[in-house]
Amino acid sequence: METTATGSPLRAGGREWLGLAVLALPTLLTSLDTSVLFLALPHISADLDPSGTQQLWIVDIYALMIAGFLVTMGTLGDRIGRRLLLLIGASLFAVASVLAAYSSSAEMLIATRALLGIAGATLMPSTLGLIRNMFQDPAQRAVAIAAWMSTFMLGIAIGPLAGGALLDSFWWGSVFLLGVPVMLVLLLTGPLLLPEFRSDEAGRVDLGSVLLSLLTMMPIFYGIKELAADGPGFLPLGALVVGAVFGVLFVMRQNRLTSPLLDLSFFRNSTFSSALTVMLIGSAVMGGITLSISQFLQLVEGMSPMRAGLWLLPAAVSVIVSGMASVGLAQKLGAGNVICGGLLFTVIGGVMLSQVDDSSGVGYVITCFSLVYFGIGPMSALTTDIVVGSAPAEKAGSAASTSETSTQLGVALGVACLGSVGSVVYSNEVEGAVPSDVLGDAAATANDSLAGAVTVAPQLPGDAGAALLESARSAFVSGMGAVGVTIGVLVAAMVVLSAVKLRKGPSGGGDQPAGPAADDGEAPDAMAKAKPVPSSESI
Repeated sequence: METTATGSPLRAGGREWLGLAVLALPTLLTSLDTSVLFLALPHISADLDPSGTQQLWIVDIYALMIAGFLVTMGTLGDRIGRRLLLLIGASLFAVASVLAAYSSSAEMLIATRALLGIAGATLMPSTLGLIRNMFQDPAQRAVAIAAWMSTFMLGIAIGPLAGGALLDSFWWGSVFLLGVPVMLVLLLTGPLLLPEFRSDEAGRVDLGSVLLSLLTMMPIFYGIKELAADGPGFLPLGALVVGAVFGVLFVMRQNRLTSPLLDLSFFRNSTFSSALTVMLIGSAVMGGITLSISQFLQLVEGMSPMRAGLWLLPAAVSVIVSGMASVGLAQKLGAGNVICGGLLFTVIGGVMLSQVDDSSGVGYVITCFSLVYFGIGPMSALTTDIVVGSAPAEKAGSAASTSETSTQLGVALGVACLGSVGSVVYSNEVEGAVPSDVLGDAAATANDSLAGAVTVAPQLPGDAGAALLESARSAFVSGMGAVGVTIGVLVAAMVVLSAVKLRKGPSGGGDQPAGPAADDGEAPDAMAKAKPVPSSESI
């Protein structure tokens, strides 16, 4: 760590804050990219005529590649240079975006989406690792990470709006071309504003560990997503078992290597491990409730994607406001206390959502949603800072990739688990409420999901369709209430964990970050051995 003459961390200046604005660009894009694809999928299906399986791969391959390569890319950036890896990834992302936009077949689109995922895996850990190195003062770093997280949330919020606007005026490929100007700006400004950092102790990249990490993360992520889509079955459960087996082999290999792909000593720091756990559960809550509210707005209230996106904006604003405000509060009260206080709002939102019924209305539901998001804002901003700040600077990329992996898995778990809670309640309630003249495949489709009921209803004669929709929408609202109960219970447990384990973590106010081998948040005597490479270095 560079310090001033008095030994305090060197404070960031104007160049670093401009660099943060540059780093916000790929962050905004990666969060926006997923949501716009959901809107484009019907247009893609009409043009390329993919099979049902191909449609799933078009959607899922991007996230699978990101999940599989995050650990590898985070560590690779520590070794070859984070700026270098970021610019390589940006170049690949721009090229893959053009190829995806002009794909002439489903197979070509799947392949280009896979390339986008590999490129995307370089962006998040590289940006977060660079922030760790650019903002060495703990208070400034906390503000920078909170701003970075706010950009991520903004991308989620404006995705439906941006996608809807593009699809109203252009063809489906335009949603992919969004990435090209963003990456061009990054490529032009990155070498001027972003310093280079790499570890002095970088060893070779162990290809066996890379393979094992892929064989661990991709089956687990795939299994979770399939459980969310189709429920328990041989394929998703088998994928989870396969991923777990390779995960054990991955851990065994890391413990034997002198230069592991992932330094497992991070996890001996209880503050680091607890922050990751809180992040995992918090991301699960966000993923699960966002799915439920999005379906409520479009399938129960009958809104268009753009109008639904507008109704989602209050929650996005609330999480940005609370996340940014949490930095200053953490300097005075401590990160653990602020996280606990914020999560109490999430518990209140979950309890309020548990009371939802057919007469509640959109305003009530969005209030519950906004309270949940408002409470998660401090958790998102401060746990990310704790995780990254708990690692020495030369391993910031590896720590950042661990953080992003936890977030990705959390969102997938939330969609799977909270989605399943809602689905079970929905199926139980709608089964006895489907009108008797709805038979056979139509009844099975309606019993499966609200989306199925919406599809079947127009095909039914007389008043049967309207009766089916009324029953299905009421059952869905009951399932959403069950999701609220689950959120309340999960987040109450997070409050306890945060109060017990995160009180010693970096608070953004001068706390010394703990090293990976330190336990219970104790700070090491020496800081990172990573050295900044002069910014004039050629890329």
